Amino acid sequence: MTKSSSFSIKHWSLGDQPREKLKVQGKNTLSNAELVAIVIGSGNSSESAVVLCQRILLSVDNNLSELGKLSIRQLMKFKGIGEAKAISIVAALEFRRRRRGEVALKRLQITSSKSVFEYMQPMIGELPHEEFWIIYLNNSNKVIQRNQLSKGGITTTVVDIRLVLKAALEVGATSIILAHNHPSGTLQPSKSDKQLTDKLIIASKSLDIQVLDHLIITEKAYFSFMDEKLL
Repeated sequence: MTKSSSFSIKHWSLGDQPREKLKVQGKNTLSNAELVAIVIGSGNSSESAVVLCQRILLSVDNNLSELGKLSIRQLMKFKGIGEAKAISIVAALEFRRRRRGEVALKRLQITSSKSVFEYMQPMIGELPHEEFWIIYLNNSNKVIQRNQLSKGGITTTVVDIRLVLKAALEVGATSIILAHNHPSGTLQPSKSDKQLTDKLIIASKSLDIQVLDHLIITEKAYFSFMDEKLL
């Protein structure tokens, strides 16, 4: 291994790699220098990426806003920063600037079975085939995201419970709502609908995730397991 290659992030011990640190410990544990080091990927012949980024940040009093004002040519004055790395830094900080200027997305809060119906009916209420969706919620019953779990024929669809719970853990959901459509227009839950709901309730409990409801949705109406006291 050459001296210069030894300063590439991929050759560091796992404990010193900012990418691994982010993956294992989370983004909030990284310093500004470590975040910029991930962007540039490697340092120079005498400095690691993190040490190089610490030096760059020191030149602007460790202020990210000031760093964002540096031009590509100014960044290239630092040993180890070529045009490609300079462009990457400028692009990353411009992304930060634009993100700061945007209004945070207002999350929909689920307050009743009717609000679930109004949220999901435009998606699945008039489909000619059956689809199964999961709505993932935070502890304020606000929607984190909704995922299509499966897409079936006219009368049935298959759902993998493991995928439902895997996604719930990935997005940090504390509760979920099941929703699927009946293209036939019938609102009565089938035996398999009830069995699936029961299985999800049991599996979710072990992960402290609550199943709040299961809706069957048609073009103009819905059936709520919660409203009908089937949960």
